Amino acid sequence: MRVYRIAMAQMNPVVGDVDGNVRAMGKWVTQARRVGADIVVFPELAITGYPPEDLVLRPSFLRDTNHALQWLTKQCRNLTVVAGYLEEGGVICLQDSTPFVVPSGPRHVFNAAAVIHDRQVVATCQKTFLPNYGVFDESRYFSPSKKALVCQVRGMRFGVNICEDIWYAGGPTRDQVSVGGARLILNINASPYYVGKARTRERMLAQRARENDVVVSYTNMVGGQDEVVFDGNSMIVDRTGKVITRAKAFEEELLVADLSFDGPRETRPAGRGKRAGQRYSVKRVQLSPVVQRKANKPVPLKNPAVSHDLEEIYQALVTGVRDYVRKNRFQRVLIAISGGIDSALTAVIAADALGPDRVTGVFMPSPFTSRESRVDANALTKALNVRLLTIPITRLWKQYVRALSSTFGERAPDTTEENLQARIRGTIVMALSNKFGHLVLTTGNKSEMSVGYATLYGDMAGGFAVIKDVPKILVYALARYRNLKAVDGQAVIPQRIIDRAPSAELKPDQTDQDALPPYEVLDPILEAYVEREYSLQEIAGKGFPLQTVKRVMAMVDRSEYKRRQAPIGIKIMQKALGKDRRMPITNRYVKR
Repeated sequence: MRVYRIAMAQMNPVVGDVDGNVRAMGKWVTQARRVGADIVVFPELAITGYPPEDLVLRPSFLRDTNHALQWLTKQCRNLTVVAGYLEEGGVICLQDSTPFVVPSGPRHVFNAAAVIHDRQVVATCQKTFLPNYGVFDESRYFSPSKKALVCQVRGMRFGVNICEDIWYAGGPTRDQVSVGGARLILNINASPYYVGKARTRERMLAQRARENDVVVSYTNMVGGQDEVVFDGNSMIVDRTGKVITRAKAFEEELLVADLSFDGPRETRPAGRGKRAGQRYSVKRVQLSPVVQRKANKPVPLKNPAVSHDLEEIYQALVTGVRDYVRKNRFQRVLIAISGGIDSALTAVIAADALGPDRVTGVFMPSPFTSRESRVDANALTKALNVRLLTIPITRLWKQYVRALSSTFGERAPDTTEENLQARIRGTIVMALSNKFGHLVLTTGNKSEMSVGYATLYGDMAGGFAVIKDVPKILVYALARYRNLKAVDGQAVIPQRIIDRAPSAELKPDQTDQDALPPYEVLDPILEAYVEREYSLQEIAGKGFPLQTVKRVMAMVDRSEYKRRQAPIGIKIMQKALGKDRRMPITNRYVKR
């Protein structure tokens, strides 16, 4: 029985840093060689990072990508390596170390995988199914393929396909197995996280493995890229659908496993034409023998449990902050600390992601800031060991009001004067950002952003919205979860912050429920309308008052212009308020 050692590099590339990415890949290859791997697998578009978006439209980017592939190829002595990259025009080959392109007519760009074998690109495959929903825009950039690839090495046949291709029962996996005789499918991915996604993937992979009687290796990217976070959770699923090994979530890792196959599978004869039901042209590539490495001790398999929802959401938020700050080369972050729950959770996530020495809180009391908020803001930052700046805004606010009084005339004070406080605070944190080069993290949650309960150019001012996709009820749940995880048993978020009624504190005795339904009512309505696209009657049919539903829906629709000007934030739900939901600002349609 032959044993094949596979190494799956669950890596965290940086979009556009093709040189840095392939250098990192070279290190993973070296590590895989040390542990005696036969095959090394990298994620989808590992060389470019994912998603490269309009970088794909730049000819220079495509050239640099292929130069990087050439460099990586030279590192792959006595190994088979599968690496995601951009392919233009046709198959890029290396012959006597000289690259050449086999043209394919009009210019096409493919989301592709290169199969490198002993310092030669021996084959490539292109993605078949191009997702064009949610955060994905692949049809804008890539051409689809109807070809499938199967390679044979040391008597074992493996197929290579890319991300979305394995989600469909009629995808290339079926023909790679039934026509090409593949015993193993190497599926490479840049699959973004949302809550519950890991379990959904596992169920899908188990089904695909069982229905094709094939082992599936699923290598996923990890790390944050703008609003999306990749959770890793790379795994190998056996022919019965059982997960035999799994990488950790939200961490880089080289997952190594020994796979054995009890002899070659007999393939169905394809004849001269396609077999009945065959959808793909299956290309078979025989890989030449390479120098065998010394046998290693068997690799112990590991299968950590999939995290529960609160744990994985918190990990995703920490990962998103850490990588956005690191990849954009910021050294520190600023957070407007109010003494409320949203800014408290944001500060804790930032401190966990970056370290407390890289986080600065700014407390900006106004005439309506309570004593409790001042005490709790100080207690929070002390517990986190985070620096806190206190910059009162009362005098500034009164000067603004006086300067505008003659223009406002006899009009009674209203939300205009309230929002001036938020806008003064926004000006202050942006001035600090400007002066010191720190990134401002905004603190608005999904409930507020959905209905527009936020001040444009005020508390929305900043560069990155940490909890933009976290509904208010979930904010409280995450705060409690983090307190329970405190190392020394001491809660980092003061209990009073969790227990107090939420308030913007822009006027006396204000609470959020002065302007909004209770969050226990608001959040389910928002989930039904924003995430599930239910109609008015469908939502009211779930027991919510009809007038309340109408009011919430109208608030959501009116606030699109605000959301369009808000900073990007981390996606943790299946449908977030960024690329997932693209509504026109000028829009008179009312969903009945």
